[in-house]
Formats: sequence, C-alpha cells, structure tokens
Amino acid sequence: MDGTVVAFDSKRGLGQIRGDDDRAYPFHCTKIADGTREIPVGVPVEFRIAPGPLGRWEAVEIRRR
Repeated sequence: MDGTVVAFDSKRGLGQIRGDDDRAYPFHCTKIADGTREIPVGVPVEFRIAPGPLGRWEAVEIRRR
C-alpha cells in the first residue's frame, strides 16, 4: 500500500500514515524497515497493514518511496 507520513513524534516514536485509501494508520518507529527509528512528515512511503496489539490496523514494514 502507498501513503504519506502525516504525523511523527520522535520522543514517543509514534506516527501516523495517511494511506492512498484515505484511511489513517498508526505506526511505531520500530516498524520502519531501514531501522532508522525516525521518518519526516510529508515523506511518501510504501507499507503494509497488520493487526496491532490494541486490535486495530497498524502500518508495518514502512519503506520510503
């Protein structure tokens, strides 16, 4: 799936991606595929979705496009 990072809090390691389906998917910095732990707002990304620990869909395997 493709999308754009719309929020990222580097202190907490939490962010949000707006998918091309116009849905918002939360993510944790450990789900960034290159291991950098940070990603700027506005960056286009590829990702897949998976069920998270709280029972909601989350972005995983996040890669810059």
